[in-house]
Amino acid sequence: MDDNVKLYSEMEKYEIINVNDGDRFNCLGNNDIVIDEEGNLKLLVLNDNKSKFGLFSKSEFIEVPWEYVKKIGSKTIIIDAEEKTLKRSR
Repeated sequence: MDDNVKLYSEMEKYEIINVNDGDRFNCLGNNDIVIDEEGNLKLLVLNDNKSKFGLFSKSEFIEVPWEYVKKIGSKTIIIDAEEKTLKRSR
């Protein structure tokens, strides 16, 4: 297989980090990816549950357009997005 190919089974353990503000969003396996009908990656849907009491709080999600993904490294996925450009939902 080509060296530039990354398998999801390997990438699901990669941590997602926003270099713009230093936020960490757990690993890819605990978040979602939206893929369009043509097979293009459109969004990362990140679980932003910062509360220590996860059972008692509602989860908040952040939609990160794929163009904000800047680098997929050996153990991390680097995004560069400002807080005001991200869509939040519950």
